[in-house]
Amino acid sequence: MHQPDPVVLRSRITDMKKLLRNIPNVSPYITPAGQKQLKDELSYLWKVKRPQVTQAVSEAAAMGDRSENAEYIYGKKQLREIDARMRFLQKRLDELIIVDRIPEDISKVFFGAWVEIEDNDGNVYEYRIVGSDEFDPEKNCISIDSPMAKALLRKAEGDEIIVSRPNGTTSFVVTSIRY
Repeated sequence: MHQPDPVVLRSRITDMKKLLRNIPNVSPYITPAGQKQLKDELSYLWKVKRPQVTQAVSEAAAMGDRSENAEYIYGKKQLREIDARMRFLQKRLDELIIVDRIPEDISKVFFGAWVEIEDNDGNVYEYRIVGSDEFDPEKNCISIDSPMAKALLRKAEGDEIIVSRPNGTTSFVVTSIRY
């Protein structure tokens, strides 16, 4: 068997480390509701979904030739996906910081705030700043890592923010903050 050149191998490892360093960090903050949602998903996968898929794989395996058994192959693939998601959730839950209190200065925007903003055309928008694991555009929850949230942090009512968007920059005025 051919052994890779140690110099080339070291170079590849260095390149990978540089690549990984350039991946933006995701903030570790989450609301108690977001944490509960992740824990519920992990519990569902472990106690309900994985046993169902395991049973289906077992039944498919009992049918005989596994190499041409679509149910068996698909079930094994599902198990790998479930296991990967469970590993991710377990690791992520261990590193999360639960923000379960209101900040001392409620006149400024911090994590967990509901913020109402108005653009130059008089359009009003309301967003809640949440963790990257719980953002939901349908509920107007934006990630603390988003450009809009970053622009809003530490702002007070009446402050102007400028946000870069795909169609150019837009300015907004903070009209209300609540927790």
